[in-house]
Amino acid sequence: MSELFHVYIYGPILSVLVFLYQYLSFHDLGISIIELTVLIRLVLLPVFYKSTKDQTILQRLQPHIKKIQTDHKEDKERQAKELMALYREHRVNPFTGFLLLLIQLPVFIALFQIFTTGISSGAFQSGWFLGVLDLSGKSWALVIVAAALQFLQSKMMLAKKAPDAKGSDPAASVQKTMLFVGPLLTVIILGNLPAAIGLYWLVSNAFSLVQQVYINKKVEENIPR
Repeated sequence: MSELFHVYIYGPILSVLVFLYQYLSFHDLGISIIELTVLIRLVLLPVFYKSTKDQTILQRLQPHIKKIQTDHKEDKERQAKELMALYREHRVNPFTGFLLLLIQLPVFIALFQIFTTGISSGAFQSGWFLGVLDLSGKSWALVIVAAALQFLQSKMMLAKKAPDAKGSDPAASVQKTMLFVGPLLTVIILGNLPAAIGLYWLVSNAFSLVQQVYINKKVEENIPR
């Protein structure tokens, strides 16, 4: 399994990064990481887009989902059928988020190995970004900006609460909690990793933010906030 990972994921990503570094980034590792991140996001765009769009629509459908769960709380089979009918009507798959995670995980592991060992392996003449940031060291600035972009994208995904909504909504409370948990974990984890990983995550989150703006416009045409 480890050999397959290195042959089909780690090796190709490292080769692309070295190519970008040698020919398309003026021998600047930071620029080559930005180019690699954009390339990865473009290659995986169909999966990222579908997953993010489905999750956004599901957020907008929460009042309908809650109503179905309340109306059929004693009949789980009917509840499941109604929910599936709702998902089919809006062409969403509630499990696309897990698919995206499964796809991202090996890519992130490969990048982690590249940025923790590959930078010092001699494949790159310099591990600096624009001559001012050592990507093999830590950068809290990159981590904080990456976490902030992640927070904004997650906040944009959430549906706004209706003005006439009353009472507490446990699901909404969980969503608001997760809104802060994700960026907090980003700060805790990336704060102890090389700045190269923070730069990758920052660019990826910036890509997600732009994508979310577009998705929100498309979704609101059919499901107003």
